[in-house]
Amino acid sequence: MGMCLPCLGGAADDVVVTPDPETRRQQLAEAAEKRQKETAYRGVKNPEAVERKRKKQEETEKQEMSTSVSGGGGLKWQVG
Repeated sequence: MGMCLPCLGGAADDVVVTPDPETRRQQLAEAAEKRQKETAYRGVKNPEAVERKRKKQEETEKQEMSTSVSGGGGLKWQVG
């Protein structure tokens, strides 16, 4: 019964203060991001190297897309 009524038995030390909803939401979001990172890099010895390689590949693809569009090397329509 002391657990239900903290004023009767010094159980006030056991009471956990619940953070406000915004703080709780932020903590849950951070925990979810951490879990996603851990899951994404499971089994990878050097996740930073993997991330650098992925970004470099994305930049290369972006450059290829911009040069192919501006270069006009694609298909051309002919009407007539």
